Amino acid sequence: MNRERWQRLMAAFALPESNETFELLLNAYSQKHRHYHTGVHIEHCLRQLDAASGLASEPAEVELALWFHDAVYDPYSSDNEKKSADLACELLNRHGVSSERVERVRAHIMATRHEAPATIEDSRLVVDVDLSILGVDEEDYARFEADVREEYRWVPGPLFRRKRAEILESFLARPTIYSTIPFRTKYETPARRNLIAAIAALRGG
Repeated sequence: MNRERWQRLMAAFALPESNETFELLLNAYSQKHRHYHTGVHIEHCLRQLDAASGLASEPAEVELALWFHDAVYDPYSSDNEKKSADLACELLNRHGVSSERVERVRAHIMATRHEAPATIEDSRLVVDVDLSILGVDEEDYARFEADVREEYRWVPGPLFRRKRAEILESFLARPTIYSTIPFRTKYETPARRNLIAAIAALRGG
């Protein structure tokens, strides 16, 4: 997350530099209660996008969605994605970006709720980028799980383990975790390995 990249993104939308919004995002991703949903996660997502940018129909919209998709992160709340999407859309609306583009960005961010398959191709790419963490090596995956647990340290252990296992099982139950062929090729097998191991640990197996 650097200012130069942000300014290039703003230029791609024909927007002013919007440094106040950049600072808002930096501050948001630096909040002390975050352990996984930080600027490091956004940087990881942006690197994933750079490696797969040819898959995007509207690369700037995909990138903006990734910058904003966890801008609001309150572990006690269930509407973080909506509030994050509202922030992104407020920026675009303020500068007269077309409603079609605004609504696509909103859809991309809302797709990271991971409740249902995305219906827009670029949203599928955003989701694959967000879920690429599931397919990293075992050490990095273990750190990811530990960071998520730290964000929910206020949840009693048995309840957390049950709910977390249910979430991971929902990904494992999908015919494929990843929608795009490059992400499926690279991450599907290790993601399933990581999920199976994590679920077994959570379930006490």
